[in-house]
Amino acid sequence: MKGTPADQQHLAWLARSFGRPDYLPLSPADLEVLSRAGEIVKKYPGTHLFKEGAAATSAFLVREGEVDLYRGPSDRREVVGRVGPGAVIGDIAMFSGQPYISSARAVGHVTAFLFDRDRLLPELARSPAITLRWLVASLTQLERTQRRVLNLMHKTVLAQVAGLLVNEADDRNEVALSQATIATLLGASRQSVNEALNQLKRRGHVETGYRLVRVLDRSELSRVAAED
Repeated sequence: MKGTPADQQHLAWLARSFGRPDYLPLSPADLEVLSRAGEIVKKYPGTHLFKEGAAATSAFLVREGEVDLYRGPSDRREVVGRVGPGAVIGDIAMFSGQPYISSARAVGHVTAFLFDRDRLLPELARSPAITLRWLVASLTQLERTQRRVLNLMHKTVLAQVAGLLVNEADDRNEVALSQATIATLLGASRQSVNEALNQLKRRGHVETGYRLVRVLDRSELSRVAAED
């Protein structure tokens, strides 16, 4: 990344949004390190950041847009997660030297930082602030996944759906997931997810549209999610 105004905007976003900025501030020198180790990439809807089984030579930090993580071929893909701004993807495979375990596909227009393994690792070894930020970002995402798994244990499908909606709702209280994707994420049938959503609609907790669920009453939805 060079010194254009757009590049400076990207670096400013990194400084305030990557990991937990309250842990350690990034100095101008740290930002220069990141600019040497990474570059901005833009993806159109339906294009890939990486594919399952490919050599994991890079990790990505999503700045704008949403990315579906899925397993299997494109015509029979099973979505295992959807991530948005601030998410780091592909880093576990990159650090371990293993192939990517899933594919990453842009849902809409996506802007991301691509960090090349051979350029990034030496810089991490020399920069504790960046290393800590990266660790926090990865652990935050892992904790979110673990929370979702724990929420599925010994829960009814209704409670599982409610919990997923609470966790996945954005700042507009919207969840941009289809019923099929929700079913895949929960390991439930599409019919049972449809029935749960209809029940939540009748209670006035949500509204549904095409590939969209709008949360109307987050507190009541959280109460349903807590039920066994």
